[in-house]
Amino acid sequence: MDKYIILINNTIAFVKETLKDAEGGHDWFHIERVWKNTRTLAATESCNMLVAELGALLHDIADAKFHDGNEEEGPALAREFLTSQHVDEETIYQVEMIIRHVSFGGGNTPATFKSPELSVVQDADRLDAMGAIGIARAFHYGGHKNRQLYNPGIPPDMAMNKEKYRKSNAPTLNHFYEKLLLLKDRMNTETGRRMACRRHEFMQSYLIEFLTEWEGN
Repeated sequence: MDKYIILINNTIAFVKETLKDAEGGHDWFHIERVWKNTRTLAATESCNMLVAELGALLHDIADAKFHDGNEEEGPALAREFLTSQHVDEETIYQVEMIIRHVSFGGGNTPATFKSPELSVVQDADRLDAMGAIGIARAFHYGGHKNRQLYNPGIPPDMAMNKEKYRKSNAPTLNHFYEKLLLLKDRMNTETGRRMACRRHEFMQSYLIEFLTEWEGN
């Protein structure tokens, strides 16, 4: 079997085992969807496919919000695994950088690292935060954190830094305005932008229906 395929299959097995008890919006199935999106996007971009696939598969291997805000655990775990697979140092570094920089983090933090592979994985991850699945993930995580669905007295905070964003306990509906509806205009790739449009429109329609029903109409 081709070494590339063996490495991808070993990575899949590692991620499945590591995330077997993960919260439903950040479990193996989330990783699988992001991986599939990455393969779709990478087909239209000039990038290192191995780095993109590994970055997608490992991007949430230890999401900081589930690890007391520790942003080093994910890159360290990925490096340990990839080293065990005899992956070259440059590939490991590029995957680490994807893990470090893929998250939205409030959307107000300037980018300090760019690469074609990060652009693809970031778009793939953002697509999974949009549309029908994005809505389901938002409310699932809100339930996991025991957040209110909506509270008209708590407006969205559009000026959060990364730390404030991570510690926010606002109602789930605020998350639409603070992140989900912003993603369409922050995509990196042309294919990503095109795929985001339909999901964005679906979320807008959902919000109209939600707020209409909230008012008893």
